Amino acid sequence: MLATSLLFGCASDDDEEDTSTLVAELTEIDAKFTPEVLWEQSTKKGVQHYFSRLNPVVAYGKVFTAERLGEAYAFDQETGNKLWEIDLSDIEGTRGFFDDRETARISGGGVAGYNMVVWGSENGIVYALDQETGELLWQAKVPGEVISNPALEANMVLVNTVSGSLIALDAQTGEEKWKADQSVPPLTLRGASGVVGSSGGAFIGNAKGEVVVYIVDSGQQGWATEIGEPSGATELQRIVDVDVTPVVFGDKLYGISSNGNLAALDLRSGREIWKRKYSSYRQLTVDGNQIFATDDKGHIYALNRNDGTEMWSQLSFTNRDTTGAVSVGDYVVVGDVEGYLHWLSKTDGTIVARYRVDNSAIYVTPVVSEGLIYAQSRDGELQVIKTPE
Repeated sequence: MLATSLLFGCASDDDEEDTSTLVAELTEIDAKFTPEVLWEQSTKKGVQHYFSRLNPVVAYGKVFTAERLGEAYAFDQETGNKLWEIDLSDIEGTRGFFDDRETARISGGGVAGYNMVVWGSENGIVYALDQETGELLWQAKVPGEVISNPALEANMVLVNTVSGSLIALDAQTGEEKWKADQSVPPLTLRGASGVVGSSGGAFIGNAKGEVVVYIVDSGQQGWATEIGEPSGATELQRIVDVDVTPVVFGDKLYGISSNGNLAALDLRSGREIWKRKYSSYRQLTVDGNQIFATDDKGHIYALNRNDGTEMWSQLSFTNRDTTGAVSVGDYVVVGDVEGYLHWLSKTDGTIVARYRVDNSAIYVTPVVSEGLIYAQSRDGELQVIKTPE
């Protein structure tokens, strides 16, 4: 009888529907305004279904963007007219011996500065392009995939790789200035923190659940503070990667782990000021006294940046692969897996507007410049959107 009871029990459990992965349906909202599209462009193939954090870059009166196969573009910021285009897959040294021409695998960046725009690739190549013409200024091979944003600091390009190496390249020549290697656990997420340069330091997250700073001039490690908390019996349960680029705001740094905490640290010492139990692999945004975070379920939270107190939560986006939130006036904006942008009130998290950019996902946090939103879909649709005042 005992065995029979156990079998019936197991069958009953199996029949129950697992709702943990169900994608939340959108519900009707009381829209307060209609977003306005100023211009749109389409790249050839976008990033398709591949993992990517390629984001538009707004600088020098241009919008720079790239697609995974190797095309990089510059558009006029005001009109959207294409100014130049270059196919990085045609550049010698981009592909392996047995690769076909469609394997540039651009996946990191971009970032602009020093009169250039920089992209990285899964092939371990960093490209620096002249921002005015698109001409290749230099390319550099690094020891590992580049799938996050480099940083430009102290006339260097700072690149963090999946293999755990932080490399400093001369911004003018691409020559390696120094390299710092970190150990990587045997099991990690597919990701790597971008680099943020500030106050002479290069700040990154790592696969051990730490935020670490290196001295930009020398590559020497400064402090390292653990914000992830390994728990569970298996290696999978104990993954604590910090794949989100840290955010520097004043004399504090904010970081979040994929399985651990959102923490505020003292910028100079790494001392923990506060931490709260949130897990994420999406970009953080700090605006005024608020931090906006998207957790691993797609829920949006606003916290007081001074003490970590939760101010509001928006739980309507469960499993919609919601992007990080960006600040636009009185609102924060997120994208989702079905190509929608959603405007949320900064005051209480109420959804006040919605607009569909494309049928494919908004896969990376939108970019905001001068109050305009630059959103890019997986299939390569790029739109510039104005929020009515």
